[in-house]
Amino acid sequence: MAGEGKPLPIEFYQRPSVELAPLLLGCLLVKETDEGTASGFIVETEAYMGADDRAAHSFGNRRTKRTEIMFHEAGRIYTYVMHTHTLMNVVAADIGIPQAVLIRAAEPHEGQFLMESRRPGRPPREWTNGPGKLTKAMGISMNDYGGMITEPPLYITEGFTPEHISTGPRIRIDNSGEARDYPWRYWVTGNRYVSR
Repeated sequence: MAGEGKPLPIEFYQRPSVELAPLLLGCLLVKETDEGTASGFIVETEAYMGADDRAAHSFGNRRTKRTEIMFHEAGRIYTYVMHTHTLMNVVAADIGIPQAVLIRAAEPHEGQFLMESRRPGRPPREWTNGPGKLTKAMGISMNDYGGMITEPPLYITEGFTPEHISTGPRIRIDNSGEARDYPWRYWVTGNRYVSR
C-alpha cells in the first residue's frame, strides 16, 4: 500500500557507492504521480565511484550542469537522459565526493496497472528490467533531478533482504579503460527482472 513504509533515513546513503549499491538491493523504490503510485523492489544496481572512476560522469571531478548534483550531499537524486531514456541514480558518500548508484532494474510491486499503461504491449518482465525501462514504467523523469530520495514523490523504503547477491562488471561502459572491468554491478541472484 502507498506509504506502507517510511523512507530510509539519510544516514543510509552516507557511505561509498560500492557499499551502498548492494545494500539497495531488495529496497522498495516508490514514485507518487498524479495517476497514482508505482513501486518496485530494486534488484540491480551499479556503483560509480566518482573522481577516480573513468566510467563515472564525474571522473576527474568534472563538474557540469548535469553532474553538479553529484557533488551535493548523499541522498540527492541524479537523473540524466541517455539516448531517449531517463536514468536514475542516488548520490552517495559525502559533499564534494561525486559518487552515485545507478538503479538498473526493479521487480514491480504496487501500481502494476500503471506500469502496464506506460509500457504498453510489453510483457510484465520487460516493464522494469533495465534502467530506462523502470523510469518509464514508474513515471520517474528529469523533474526528479536534485530531489531528496528520503521524501515524496520519489523515495526508497525497506523491502526484503536478498538471499544471494551476485556481482560483475558494469554494462555499456566500454570506453572507460580499466574501469569497465570493475565488479561494481550488483544484482539479486536469479531474479527474473535483472536486465540481463
